[in-house]
Amino acid sequence: MNQYKTEHVWSMNNLTEQFKKEIVQRITKNLLDIQILRLIQAQPMWGYSIKKHVEARFDIKLGHGALYPLLNEMERKKLVTSQKQQQGGRTRKVYSITKRGKEYVDTYEDILKEQIQKQDIR
Repeated sequence: MNQYKTEHVWSMNNLTEQFKKEIVQRITKNLLDIQILRLIQAQPMWGYSIKKHVEARFDIKLGHGALYPLLNEMERKKLVTSQKQQQGGRTRKVYSITKRGKEYVDTYEDILKEQIQKQDIR
């Protein structure tokens, strides 16, 4: 490959990676409740652990002022339940997904599949 083609391929790959990062961040910010449900569906977590996982996995900053009101709202909607547990001498509120929360995630995934298959615009 000549230098131009090599640079072009590298540039396109770099651009694609940037697009992926941007889209994942937008999805996470706009659908944070669903991303949190997906995380705790894999395993129950306490708030700080959710915060760290979201920040590491999706490369966004998640403040306590955004996270805890959202978790409280999700609990009011019966998408999650919480239970206080003692861990390392501290009491932590551990969040678990409910059956309703699982149905919410399943519905989201069904809608996403329809959109990917472009069935939503036919």
